[in-house]
Amino acid sequence: MTEHPTSHEGRQPLAARSHERTRPRQEAAEAPVPAQPGAAGHRSGAADGRSGDAAGSGRAGTGAPVPGQVTPPTSAPAKGPSADHGGTTPGHGAAPAGRGGAPTGSAGESAGHGGGPAAPGAAQAGAPAAAMAVNVAPGAAAPQDVLAARREGDRLRFVGAATRRIARGIDLDEIVLGLCRATVPTFSDAILVYLRDPLPVGDERPVAPFVLRLRRTDRLRLAEVEGEELALVPDPDPTPAAELCEVRSGSALAEVLRGVRPVFGDSAAARAALPELLGPEHVLPGGHRAILAPLRGRRRVIGAAVFLRRPERPGFEPNDLLVAAQLATHTALGIDKAVLYGREAYIADELQRTMLPDSLPQPTGVRLASRYLPAAETARVGGDWYDAIPLPGSRVALVVGDVMGHSMTSAAIMGQLRTTAQTLAGLDLPPQEVLHHLDEQAQRLGQDRMATCMYAVYDPVSHRITIANAGHPPPILLHLGGRAEVLRVPPGAPIGVGGVDFEAVELDAPAGATLLLYTDGLVESRLRDVWTGIEQLRERLAATAQLTGPDHSPPLEALCDDVLDMLGPGDRDDDIALLAARFDGIAPSDVAYWFLEPEDAAPGRARRLARRALARWDLEELSDSVELLISEVVTNAVRYAERPVTLRLLKTDVLRCEVGDDSPQLPRQRRARDTDEGGRGLFLVNRLARRWGATRLSGGKVVWFELPTRT
Repeated sequence: MTEHPTSHEGRQPLAARSHERTRPRQEAAEAPVPAQPGAAGHRSGAADGRSGDAAGSGRAGTGAPVPGQVTPPTSAPAKGPSADHGGTTPGHGAAPAGRGGAPTGSAGESAGHGGGPAAPGAAQAGAPAAAMAVNVAPGAAAPQDVLAARREGDRLRFVGAATRRIARGIDLDEIVLGLCRATVPTFSDAILVYLRDPLPVGDERPVAPFVLRLRRTDRLRLAEVEGEELALVPDPDPTPAAELCEVRSGSALAEVLRGVRPVFGDSAAARAALPELLGPEHVLPGGHRAILAPLRGRRRVIGAAVFLRRPERPGFEPNDLLVAAQLATHTALGIDKAVLYGREAYIADELQRTMLPDSLPQPTGVRLASRYLPAAETARVGGDWYDAIPLPGSRVALVVGDVMGHSMTSAAIMGQLRTTAQTLAGLDLPPQEVLHHLDEQAQRLGQDRMATCMYAVYDPVSHRITIANAGHPPPILLHLGGRAEVLRVPPGAPIGVGGVDFEAVELDAPAGATLLLYTDGLVESRLRDVWTGIEQLRERLAATAQLTGPDHSPPLEALCDDVLDMLGPGDRDDDIALLAARFDGIAPSDVAYWFLEPEDAAPGRARRLARRALARWDLEELSDSVELLISEVVTNAVRYAERPVTLRLLKTDVLRCEVGDDSPQLPRQRRARDTDEGGRGLFLVNRLARRWGATRLSGGKVVWFELPTRT
């Protein structure tokens, strides 16, 4: 009986063991046959005594046979494919006998296993062909055993190659495709792969009902080509089968899937299960030409595979059930791992996505664009981040940071630092103070939690930018005329080092200029150092700006894409975060600013100043609403302020009013009772203004509201 291919691990192939067993008997068969009969021992001694002379005379002659020795005839080569070529396809039926093998039959068995001596004088008299066939080497392996061993070897090599191909897949589609490509047409002419819908992940309990969905089907057809041979070519029409199948409890299909073992299509269990799976209208080939193999993962059955052969091809053999079982096991375990990997990749991707802003704000006087690229598609988590935070006074904070590492831990630390930076920015702290608090936060997270960060605050009214750096690559400022310069900012130490002071510098931010903040993944790789990359980035920005002319800035989104195009093969060693800010600024003629003493007359003076500014901007239609809202906000500020109150109006696409005082207490909107004399100011602001808010500063607070300039 033929053994399973995997049972030969650590042992010699069957064919090799057969030859080793027959070698001593073949050598004994080559000894000359004695001419005189006698006792067995006497004949053996006489044969041994004459063997040397006979052998010697045979070698000295012209190739004539040794007296008393019969040479087995050589059979003619068989037509058709031979097993000697190693091309036997698993399960394709018995191959022809090997070349040069001893003839088979009862005579051969008698020669190999009979115990009686040969007839006296048979050798000398010249034995006929039948008698010569009797002298086949005793114990030699029969051709059927040799061919069976070769088929087992071919089957073992096929299983090894197929499982390697399946194991190469990293996601669900690659694994299923690997199974189809490995089995069609070598093992089957068609394959249908059904998977559970939805696929359970890990230890989670699958949802009911148990539904199988046709995931993939591969089919080949026979087509005539030049000559008489037939070649297998792809068939554009898929194998017809039902798209969905609900596995009912207690059904024949459920019993086959529960049994896990593959079954032939003509078995009693499969004859009832396959119509449930494929649909009753689909007719399957008869005989051993179909195999239904359940796909069982680590915990449960996750699908089924159906292998089909055409009537022109030999049917499956019993050993092919073992091959189908191995293919199904490797595929199911690979699918289990792929689903787990997909869930982890999804969680990591969602974590990274939620850590980064969904969209950037569009504050007054600046336009923003951003890009983020992970280090690789298979590792989408990292510690790079960017952010843009609106600040009081129409300012905006621009932040770019990079936490060391490319893991879930790095992404989690990045999220904590980003949240801390947003909180600190809301307090309107100076950039160097923000970095100082981030450094303390990183030390609280752990001793090895280090990151680099660039924090900048842009003021569109003064056209100035304040920058503080914590070990980050310097930003690049692209001027309107096309000149790109690397800003000289103090490098500082990375966040998390501790005990280091950070320094901020204030620079001009002319209208039309573009500030580019980035992480080191854009300029540093295994092929270049960071300063070489910074210089290449500067040259790339200058070349891009020259294409649009000296009077026009390049489009911001196209500029970001062009910057990323400078990355060549092998340059993606790290995550890349990119934040570009186009400074438009606010013209001085569109800004009105006053100081008001904290006295009872302050609200009336604020109304008069606002009316004059609106008249200068041709916005008289907003006078009533603006005067009412300014009166309410200034009245509330004067009530608690001890220093002069600030009032500023800014005209852009909206009219923005900002009132600042030195009281840190933020106003709260509440519903006033009928008997209350106050408490209705913020209610009016909330009803009349398009947007409003209050921001606490280091020296007080700012209450602001906005009104549309076009009604």
